[in-house]
Amino acid sequence: MLFHPFETRRQALSLLREGMSNAEVARLLHVPKGTIGYWKHVDLAKRGENPGRKRSFCPRCDESPLADAAYSYLLGLYLGDGHISLYSEHRAPSLMITLDDAWPGIQDECEAAMRAVLPGNATCRVRRTGCHNIKVYSQHLPCLFPQHGPGKKHDREIRLESWQQAVVEAHPWGFVRGLIHSDGCRITNWTTRVVGGERKRYEYPRYWFTNVSDDIRRLYTDTLDRLGVEWTSCFRHGVPYNISVARKASVALMDQHVGPKY
Repeated sequence: MLFHPFETRRQALSLLREGMSNAEVARLLHVPKGTIGYWKHVDLAKRGENPGRKRSFCPRCDESPLADAAYSYLLGLYLGDGHISLYSEHRAPSLMITLDDAWPGIQDECEAAMRAVLPGNATCRVRRTGCHNIKVYSQHLPCLFPQHGPGKKHDREIRLESWQQAVVEAHPWGFVRGLIHSDGCRITNWTTRVVGGERKRYEYPRYWFTNVSDDIRRLYTDTLDRLGVEWTSCFRHGVPYNISVARKASVALMDQHVGPKY
């Protein structure tokens, strides 16, 4: 093993602290670049400046600031079409939101929300037939989405924790947007009427939200109530299934803050 004089090491650290790169110092002093890197690592550690591995970002564990508006939207997406897997080849839980390729703007908005909520974690998109899975990996996903559990969402109780409820109440439209972008839509109904002997066609927009979980539908309608949006429940085979927003003033309010998918 080759041992370098103490003076060479001292000189290398001095040059590194002045801002010279590892490669430049290695060439100047004729020392392997790996050795220079090791000396720098040890020096930073002794001075308490070595960051080591990047610390995972988690507002629930270390009280880091949470991007509340982005989180409210992402929570809505998760409750609609999201899934958390605790085991993968990456050895970290993954959050996956499945979104139709017909709405590329929503895919972009989802990925942007993931990056805002978990700024230290990379996102990715996995192509599937007619859709993409938008994904992010983090050890702290169960902290941020405590609604995760075994089985399907509609087979288990879904309740927001107090801190989540506070975020949704502060950013209700983001939550509604996330739910509509995942399990809802804006459509145009039409009908005909005879007016003055002439049959005319009339069109009127409506928002639908469809989810088989009673708890998730309740979270949606409770938020609509706080926003002053009128809604009605629609049934399928005698079972509540759809939430309709059809009143003109309420549709106008939804158009202002949600709008059609894009």
